[in-house]
Amino acid sequence: MDIRNIAIIAHVDHGKTTLVDQLLRQSGAFRANQQVMERALDSNDLERERGITILAKCTSVLWQGTRINIVDTPGHADFGGEVERILSMVDGVVVLVDAAEGPMPQTKFVVGKALRQGLRPIVVINKVDRPDARVHQVHDEIFDLFAALDATDEQLDFPTLYASGRAGWAVADLDAPRQDLSALFGLIVRHVPAPTAYLDAPFTMLVTTLESDPYLGRVLTGRIHSGTARVNMPVKALAGDGRVIEQARLTKLLAFRGLERKPIDEAEAGDIIAIAGLTETTVADTICAPEVGEALPATPVDPPTLAMTFSVNDSPLAGREGSKVTSRMIVERLRREAEGNVAIRVRETEDKDAVEVAGRGELQLGVLIETMRREGYEVAISRPRVLFKTDSATGQRLEPIEEVQIDVDEEFSGIVVEKMAHRKAEMIDMRPSGGGKQRLTFLAPTRGLIGYQGEFLTDTRGTGIMSRLFHGYAPWKGPIEGRRNGVLISTGEGAAIAYALWNLEDRGPMFITPGTQVYQGMIIGAHTRDNDLDVNPLKGKQLTNIRTTAKDEAVRLTPPIMMTLEQAIAYIADDELVEVTPKSVRLRKRFLDPNERKRQARAAEAG
Repeated sequence: MDIRNIAIIAHVDHGKTTLVDQLLRQSGAFRANQQVMERALDSNDLERERGITILAKCTSVLWQGTRINIVDTPGHADFGGEVERILSMVDGVVVLVDAAEGPMPQTKFVVGKALRQGLRPIVVINKVDRPDARVHQVHDEIFDLFAALDATDEQLDFPTLYASGRAGWAVADLDAPRQDLSALFGLIVRHVPAPTAYLDAPFTMLVTTLESDPYLGRVLTGRIHSGTARVNMPVKALAGDGRVIEQARLTKLLAFRGLERKPIDEAEAGDIIAIAGLTETTVADTICAPEVGEALPATPVDPPTLAMTFSVNDSPLAGREGSKVTSRMIVERLRREAEGNVAIRVRETEDKDAVEVAGRGELQLGVLIETMRREGYEVAISRPRVLFKTDSATGQRLEPIEEVQIDVDEEFSGIVVEKMAHRKAEMIDMRPSGGGKQRLTFLAPTRGLIGYQGEFLTDTRGTGIMSRLFHGYAPWKGPIEGRRNGVLISTGEGAAIAYALWNLEDRGPMFITPGTQVYQGMIIGAHTRDNDLDVNPLKGKQLTNIRTTAKDEAVRLTPPIMMTLEQAIAYIADDELVEVTPKSVRLRKRFLDPNERKRQARAAEAG
């Protein structure tokens, strides 16, 4: 059968999952009356809630006798580890760009990887029916981007379609009738080369993604590089250095058909399939026939830039809300995550109850923690810290730098530039982007950006868009000012009382409501000054037998600041932790006992 393998790449929110929905619908993958959720490929709960793609998904459609395997890839740089591996499975890419926003940093990140692999992209300018669409300017910006990324002449001669993924049409000419996506299907079949298939060679396949299935166990997905795979055939798995990892039989072969994985008896070189039956093989390993001696080359993945410590929850409220609380369960779960997600690394620390997890960014680690709490885990998380490197030639300390692109209304650009300067960012570009907006580009140290997202949204009244992309390592930029305010720390254990919280309001904003269970060492609010303050949120009103109207006024409390998981992780200082359980996110001091905190502070000053 004629096969085409393509990946759809785009910046977050440019509409790739919606476009794949329409491709599935128009190719007949759904029955006419079938009820399908919107963004059918975003199957994970967190993906549906956040409206982003986190895991790369494969699907396939049949168009006039050609099978088109489509991979929907994540748009966030934090999940770039997924994208890099996916590109080794495909022979072409569809670059989807929003007709108003134009190419964004994430587009640049993925397109750069695709061009280096020699793929010839198809460009689809999506959402051309938006009132603020600037189609021709965006087309020129895409050409400039390709040129800046050292595209070859062949890659620069890219075909372009104009589309509306939501309305389900694509045209090569803006004046043509807008009916369906047949122009896109036709272009994929004509422009993307069929996979190079070595049918007569022994079977080899590079594993690109791994997932766990409750019925099949570990499922490994990849593209067959050569030969034919058959059910029950003996195979072995090779690591990158040619070492044999295991020998087994292919107990199940699965092919992607529409939204489902269907069992098949055999598959040939060039097709993308999933395999069950191997227990130790993981991402970037080669599955092959017993006579093969060499592993297939795998793409190296960019290194992690941030690390957090995951430790056992040892607060007085531990174990009340979660079912998985021991260090053994937490470490096992993190090791499983690191096995399937090549962008995450897990390392044991000196403390036997804690492990260090390194990843690409706050969003990636935030999604991992959110997934774990939904599975019933309780953990205590430290503030993210940046992973430094040392320059082997000069001995200089190097830190990760990110390229930050910010789109804001002109009235807010001043405050953004000022805040970024405090965070040791260097502005490299500032230009108007139409509609009273400006596009600012900075090179900023990763540690300066930790916790900036919330502040940025407040400064721009929720209208700013910030995109980040790993740029490289550069010499250390010097100290960056951290949180200016201290916190209010509970001295007692029990349920917080409204009257006590009302009396504490002039000390700073609260993070808890009356009735919240608190304990000694738990953070219940922000202090208006720069020092920490121990307070008692359990102090009730002294009752007397004298009644006056002034004294018995109802307590009216200011609504507290309720932090999300990401905000809490970004807010805490180095001597604080976030306690995460299936039902709560609490802030606390690392050492709950005030005397122990003083001892540690004195030791830190002396050291």
